[in-house]
Amino acid sequence: MALILAEIKENIGCITLNNPRKRNAFSEELLGDMLDAIADFEQKKIAVIVLRAEKNAKVWSAGHDVTELPKSRRDPLPYYSPLEKALRVVQHYPGAVIAMVQGGVWGGACDLVITCDMIIGDPTCTFAITPVKLGLPYNPTGILHFITRLGINIAKEMFFTADPVSAEKAEKWGILNHLVPTEELENFTFNIAGTIASRSPLAIGVIKEQFRILCDAHPITPETFERMQGLRRKVYDSHDYTEGINAFLEKRNPVFRGE
Repeated sequence: MALILAEIKENIGCITLNNPRKRNAFSEELLGDMLDAIADFEQKKIAVIVLRAEKNAKVWSAGHDVTELPKSRRDPLPYYSPLEKALRVVQHYPGAVIAMVQGGVWGGACDLVITCDMIIGDPTCTFAITPVKLGLPYNPTGILHFITRLGINIAKEMFFTADPVSAEKAEKWGILNHLVPTEELENFTFNIAGTIASRSPLAIGVIKEQFRILCDAHPITPETFERMQGLRRKVYDSHDYTEGINAFLEKRNPVFRGE
């Protein structure tokens, strides 16, 4: 069975996550298929992409496939990992990428959705960024995605608690552009996609790239970057990281020691 479904209709590309048996977890294979579909859309100059799960999904995506994360002493989120590539491709796509969300969005999937240009959800959607449940050191670019969209206070609450954010709170916090009834979600999303597709693709692409450049305009010194990498290494070399991964795989609560 295909892990994603890709289709094009009236200059709108749609990518549907299609592995509900594994809660649409972001495996290397699934993300590879997603990247191939986006590359195909770009080659065909598709104006808008809608990224979604299957209809009435309970879980939009569980995020990283934890079974593919390194057990210890390796950066779990390196620059060339499939998820990091997907995040950059969404940011650089020369058209709008809209996440249409039903069900729970967890971990790395939350980062991907936050990185989309717009998010439209129904009352079942929830959002949780969960690295602290695994003892996982999130990377600076991922943290910046949340700060840029939500502000530092809300980003800290999401990262520090790892608790799900309800649809109502997500709308209040600015995660959602629109919260609409379930029965209206598809029509509403594709109507907005159709409106965007009718506008100048060249202007949208240039404006989107300006947004990206301006949001990324946070220069840091090489020393600061190296310090952040050292801080992250302290975590993925730790007992807590190994314990978090093992506890997840063994379906038990982790016992973190802070070391």
